[in-house]
Amino acid sequence: MSDDKLVLVLNGPNLNRLGKREPAIYGSQTLADLEALCVKTGEELGLEVSFRQTNHEGEMLEWLHEAADNGYPVVLNSAAWTHYSIAVGDACAQLTAPLIEVHLSNVHQREAFRHHSFVSAHAKAVIAGLGPYGYVAALEFIAAA
Repeated sequence: MSDDKLVLVLNGPNLNRLGKREPAIYGSQTLADLEALCVKTGEELGLEVSFRQTNHEGEMLEWLHEAADNGYPVVLNSAAWTHYSIAVGDACAQLTAPLIEVHLSNVHQREAFRHHSFVSAHAKAVIAGLGPYGYVAALEFIAAA
């Protein structure tokens, strides 16, 4: 598949713990389940999904730089970095293709520190609280753009 159909689905810290970490908030689906859902959805939409997760902020920055340099759309769940990483926000500002910010939980119904995002100002859209379907909706939007 050509690069013009490549979408980076990037996930930040602790998302490797899905299915184990606070299932009442994040559900019982694992990161592998979420990856399978995104890859399948991408195939159905004619997109190639590169699904990635890291607990290392520098690695996330490198992936965002890759997307900026190549014009790749990004579906981003930067997890806790959303709320305090100016570096992630600055990397998002460099993107030229659509950026969709996704959160499994509704961050606005949670602790006050989660209400601020350094990503949102650079995102075409923000999806929060839809669980795994938020990723599907983000990919559907990118495919339709």
